[in-house]
Amino acid sequence: MIDTPPPPAGRLFIFGLGYTSLRLADRLRQAGWSIAGTTRGAEKAAAMRAAGIDAFTFDRDQPLTDVEAALDGVTHLLSSVPPDDRGDPVLDAHGADIAARADTLRWAGYLSTTGVYGDTGGQWVDETSPLKAEGPRGRRRVLAEAGWMALHADRGVPVHLFRLPGIYGPGRSAIDTVRAGTARRIDKAGQVFCRIHVDDIGGALIASMVRPMPGTAWNIADDEPAPAAQVVEHAARLLGVEPPPLEPFDPASMSAMAASFYADNRRVRNDRLKQVLGYRLVHPTYREGLAAQMAAETNGIGPVTGG
Repeated sequence: MIDTPPPPAGRLFIFGLGYTSLRLADRLRQAGWSIAGTTRGAEKAAAMRAAGIDAFTFDRDQPLTDVEAALDGVTHLLSSVPPDDRGDPVLDAHGADIAARADTLRWAGYLSTTGVYGDTGGQWVDETSPLKAEGPRGRRRVLAEAGWMALHADRGVPVHLFRLPGIYGPGRSAIDTVRAGTARRIDKAGQVFCRIHVDDIGGALIASMVRPMPGTAWNIADDEPAPAAQVVEHAARLLGVEPPPLEPFDPASMSAMAASFYADNRRVRNDRLKQVLGYRLVHPTYREGLAAQMAAETNGIGPVTGG
């Protein structure tokens, strides 16, 4: 569960400091951990340093300039950097550097996507299901997963794969899009999406750090796949406003990226997460997650935006 204490304090290095990884970093810092990681721009890196994170600039064309300063002493490593059309930027630039530190790493994680399973026509998948991604982004993820797992099989790096569906949370939820007037209710018969609250991702990652099982893949998804239109309607109800009108699915009225999300239809099982790792979801469905956000805002915490 989300209040499971982290393992003894160590040093976590994050390739790709962003919305999800920063929420995890904040929680670990409160437990006495040292946090380091990468961002693309020097200005953002400076802001991270001011917030107590040892930040380094990194992207494919700008590898780490001081690998020893960045990676020496790291006990836990996480990558949230997506692959591009040339491969995985982290593995390409620093896979050998990570492998060279296999003996001192207690845990390593790679944030992937449930898109690796491809379209199942709404059928359930679990971690043993075949990887049938058809689109370019999904195929790149399959290759990236293989690259990270090779670090485990060939070099002994304690790698864990985490397959994530749509991520939501404060500042990035249906409540926020309804409030902003940008939410749409798209109707595509039989289409469902899986999702996960950002804090359940952090909780599951910490549970994995407590009980490392290198070489294992984990689906981190909630208990209830549901149509996106249903979630938007529920958010509107919580806000006391009329939901946007239901629209028939029409790729021509959507961006290519938005339309691509409707290409795959699947339900994702989380049995391994709950039964093997022993993690209990704090937000088992979107209803609990959105209710928690509303309660936090009511109590004065306010909408939270991620990095």
